[in-house]
This record gives sequence, structure tokens and C-alpha cells, in this order.
Amino acid sequence: MKSKQEQRSEETKQEILKSAGNLFAEKGFDAVTIREIAKNAGCSHTTIYLYFKDKEALLHQLSMPSLQELQEQFNEILKINTLSSEGKLKEISREYITFCLQNRSMYDVFFNAKSSRVDEEPELEINKLRIEIFDIMKGLIQKILSLPSNEQLLAFTRIYYYSLNGILSTYSYQHEPLGMLMKRLTPTFDLAVDILILGFKEKLK
Repeated sequence: MKSKQEQRSEETKQEILKSAGNLFAEKGFDAVTIREIAKNAGCSHTTIYLYFKDKEALLHQLSMPSLQELQEQFNEILKINTLSSEGKLKEISREYITFCLQNRSMYDVFFNAKSSRVDEEPELEINKLRIEIFDIMKGLIQKILSLPSNEQLLAFTRIYYYSLNGILSTYSYQHEPLGMLMKRLTPTFDLAVDILILGFKEKLK
């Protein structure tokens, strides 16, 4: 059983994380300062450094568990032997869209704060994980199109990823319950995947 001091310490840590998450979502990661996070959390800025080295450590703590869970869900889909590569890509795309809509206020922070290029070696652990998630999509597109790992494959995967995020920007402010929204729009999402893949195949002819 935790002591009262340990409980207070954990509560303070959670308040700091909550404050950081709210401010990152509202203002963007780069615009937020440690002092703002502290003020919003009701503590001094020096208190934050007792728990977190810097803003990047806060970003890591806020984002990594959710991104790791998404990656695990993707990997489970890859194991489904009854699905074709296109079927797996559709399932992963639906999972990605569902995940982001479940985290409407934070998905931009999860995927874009302190992000690096997918074709460069990442320094931050969070960017390594983001690239691994991107690479799962790239691997499926590679199988579908029978392409080597080259610039064209990277370009196609980027286009695919941009399209998913275009869908998200369209529906991220909808107040319709997520289950109803996904049921209504899944046929459209699947059609979008079909059209993109068809376009890639036509481009390769």
C-alpha cells in the first residue's frame, strides 16, 4: 500500500501529465512552455523537473503507451491468415482511423509533435515507434504492388498516409458517436482504399 506521500506524488505527476496533454492539444507542442504546464497543474515549474526531464519526456509519457497499443493491434491484424494483404490494409486503416477518432484531441500530438522524416534515422524513441507504425502500412502496400523497397514505394505510402489523415481532418469534429460514425462510413473508407490501390497499380503500368 502506498504511503500518503507516495499517493500525493503520483497525483501531482498525473496532474502534470493532464495539464501537458490539454495544453499540447490546445496550443501545439512547440508553443507550450514548462511554466504554462506548471501553472495549469497547480505546481511550480521546478516540481515538474522532479518527475520529467523536459517537455520531450512529457510527450513520451503521454504518447508511447497509446502508440504501442496501436502497434500491437496492427501486428495482430497482420497475423490473420484468412485476410489478403489488401484486406489487412483495410483493417489496419480502419483501426488507425478509429484510434485517432477515439483520441480526437490528442492524435495530432501522438503522431506529429517533435516528428521526424520517415526516411531518416530517428533520434527519439517516439519517432522510432511512429516509423514502425508507418512501416507496417508500407509493408502491406509493398506486398500488394509487388514493389522493391524504393523511393516509389515510399511515395505511395506517404500518399496513402496523407489520405488517411485527410479523412481524419474531415470527421474529427463530428459529434456523432464513434460506433455509428464508423458503421456509416466504413464502406466509404474501404472504397477509398480500393481507389488508391487501383491508382497506384495504374501508375505502375
